[in-house]
Formats: sequence, structure tokens, C-alpha cells
Amino acid sequence: MARVMIADDYTETRMFLRDLLVISNHEVVAEAADGPEAVEKFKATRPDIVLLDLAMPKMDGLSVLREIKKMDENAKVILLTASGNLKTINECVQAGAVTYMLKPFKIEDLSNAIKSTLK
Repeated sequence: MARVMIADDYTETRMFLRDLLVISNHEVVAEAADGPEAVEKFKATRPDIVLLDLAMPKMDGLSVLREIKKMDENAKVILLTASGNLKTINECVQAGAVTYMLKPFKIEDLSNAIKSTLK
């Protein structure tokens, strides 16, 4: 079981991810709808894993990732994106994202990414 934070600007996506995580026996410790909120909630909760959307208001996912890594260089962040922009995805991986998932993704692929990240 992992303590997970979800950062995505779409309420429906957060609800979907929350339901998936709860069914998989993970604990959702925080949810954020924009970049600054994600940084603050990470600081307050220090989750085991962050599911982080790349495109969010006020501060993009790459900037959030960099702020999280400043607070905890061992933070485990899985990037979620609808964009197939490999340059940006590579920047995120270089900045410390464990992996990325292209939306829409299969439930079992996300479950496998979480399991792999926890190892």
C-alpha cells in the first residue's frame, strides 16, 4: 500500500484516479487542482508517490516536479500527460520523474507503473 498524491486540474480525472487507487488498496493523502497547490500539498503530506499531470494551471507539471525534487530528491513522481511531446517528457524524466504515462492509459498500465515505482 502506498500513500499517493494526485495532481490534475480535471476533477473527473482526479476522481477516476482516486477510485482506482482506493480499489488497489492505496491511500490518497492529497489532491491538487493546480501547480502551486500540488507543491504545498506535497510539502504537507510527503506522499510515497505523486501522480502529476503535465498541463496544469498557474504552474506546469515540470515546474512542480522541480519544486518537489528540491524538497525531496528521492520523491517518486509519475508524470501523466495527454501530450506526446517527447522533448517535454524527456525534460521531466531528466528532472527526476520515475516514468510517464500518456493519457488515456489502461488501468493495468497505471497499476504496473505504481508497483514498479514502489520497488
